[in-house]
Amino acid sequence: MYRCYLFDFDYTLVDSTEGIVGCFQRTLREMGRPPLPAIAVRRTIGLPMAEAVGTLLETKDEAVIEDFIRRYQPYADRYMTPGTHFFPGAVAALTELRQQGAKIAIISSKTSHRIQEKLDRSKAAELIDFVIGCREVAEPKPSPEGIFQALERLGMPKEAALYTGDSLVDAQAAKAAGVAFAGVTTGTTAADELARFPNVKIVSRLADLLPKA
Repeated sequence: MYRCYLFDFDYTLVDSTEGIVGCFQRTLREMGRPPLPAIAVRRTIGLPMAEAVGTLLETKDEAVIEDFIRRYQPYADRYMTPGTHFFPGAVAALTELRQQGAKIAIISSKTSHRIQEKLDRSKAAELIDFVIGCREVAEPKPSPEGIFQALERLGMPKEAALYTGDSLVDAQAAKAAGVAFAGVTTGTTAADELARFPNVKIVSRLADLLPKA
């Protein structure tokens, strides 16, 4: 049905809990701050980094946020990719879509180089046409900018694309772009919350997105 499949990354294709929560807790410890509940950190996954840090530290002080991110970076360089794991069946679903001739891209609030590092190390890079991360857009999701950029690069009309994500910002971005949206419940957003936005389906695993033979 669709010729182009666009995906969020964290909690859509991969479980990055180990990497992100671990790096947050290490950074907090370095700063002399108490650890945060893992669920609190998990709920910010998918947000732009500065927004996630501000939310978790309950601050709008840019200097504090920038200091946290600066301290966080070395931990991310060491622990993020090893602590990020594809969900069961995710690579198989991407492979099946590729074999059917679909174009595939990732649109994420994460940096593209971090995503590419995971793709390269898992040998999934050949399944993805390109990655659009937070540094490739002027405005992060829920802005539709990343989706529009992907469609332009692929030479695809809106009607040919399905955008899949796990969070409300993904649903909002798809709605703003005017593309079909599929929600996955592999993150921290419940199915009924995702269902409040226009969607073609809400699934619990990526395999259920595959076109039926």
